[in-house]
Amino acid sequence: MKLDKLIRTLRKIAKSHGAELVLVRHGASHDVVRLGTVQFTIPRHREINERTAKAIIRIAEGACR
Repeated sequence: MKLDKLIRTLRKIAKSHGAELVLVRHGASHDVVRLGTVQFTIPRHREINERTAKAIIRIAEGACR
């Protein structure tokens, strides 16, 4: 999955639950974002492994419950 598609998906999840996706910090190879009270990392690679992307989406959906 492309990084920009993952970010769009995360923003869509946040918006549907009335939350906001906030960038906490940029790292060398990963970014840390916050959705509600949950922080998680996102790789800064152009292409992200499908399993990794699905795991990040699952974390985001769990944070919005």
